[in-house]
Amino acid sequence: MENNLAFVDGQNLYLGTMSECPSWKVDLLKFRQYLSEKYEVQSAYYFLGFVDESNQDLYENIQRAGFILKFREHNSGMLSNKKGNVDSDIIFEVMKKIYKKEPFDKIVLVTGDGDFKMLVDFLIEEGRFKKILFPNKGFASSLYKKITRVYFDYLLNIKHRIGK
Repeated sequence: MENNLAFVDGQNLYLGTMSECPSWKVDLLKFRQYLSEKYEVQSAYYFLGFVDESNQDLYENIQRAGFILKFREHNSGMLSNKKGNVDSDIIFEVMKKIYKKEPFDKIVLVTGDGDFKMLVDFLIEEGRFKKILFPNKGFASSLYKKITRVYFDYLLNIKHRIGK
């Protein structure tokens, strides 16, 4: 059994599935189980933009589903003007795990954002990449068109297994 890690761009996941036609929601517990069973994900990190006390129930649901919740650090005076944008945090966390030689086999990413393309290329080259799961077919960055199908899938294809 592999020891794979998943990194989820929470805003990309939410906006991607909600902008599908028709929109749909991911059952986080089913999704976490799917990641474990299909991709042998032992630890799954769920990144969000910033802490908002009104979303406490959401945070608890994410953690109850088995995700490790990570927030982007923001200057408290700028919170209302910031979007989530956790891309650099995810990239940094992956590279830090590689640099520190933490024990894991491969990475699974959940995003459609093209900002991860260099990371994906590097991980493929190093034999450390499992899959990128795109939340929305229409919003998957065109930068990924050159990677082979073995390295990507669409959440819509598993909606019947992970949808609410």
